[in-house]
Amino acid sequence: MTKDINKNEGFGSKEIASAAIKLALSSDRAEEKHLQAEYLKLGIHTAAVNYGGEFINSVMKIIERAVVSSKREGVIADNHVEEGAVAGATREALSQIMPKALGLNVGGKIGIARYQSHVSVAVFFGIGLLHLNEVSIGLGHRVV
Repeated sequence: MTKDINKNEGFGSKEIASAAIKLALSSDRAEEKHLQAEYLKLGIHTAAVNYGGEFINSVMKIIERAVVSSKREGVIADNHVEEGAVAGATREALSQIMPKALGLNVGGKIGIARYQSHVSVAVFFGIGLLHLNEVSIGLGHRVV
């Protein structure tokens, strides 16, 4: 993070976006859980979920996974406003990788972070067929 994390200063959209990206980039479940614990100490609530499949048919499933994991991890409350914020941020992140992903398979991780009213969703996916992959990241942000 760009601010001194030991001072527990307030965080803005840039720092929360960075947290979502770091979660999406985490290499395994242990690293993901470690990051979540560190961010929680700072008051940043996070969630992460893996996803893989054909892109066009999977957009709704990816958005649903982001919303469900956010509710399960306590990042958002069970109401349409907060669910809509995560869904919208996820849709924005997916729209950024869409030109590369149309007609291909994607696989990777979705990272979600929230601090007070800031919610960010990052998607980090390998895109392609077999071992011929492109790599792409998308980021969306909403205010609740």
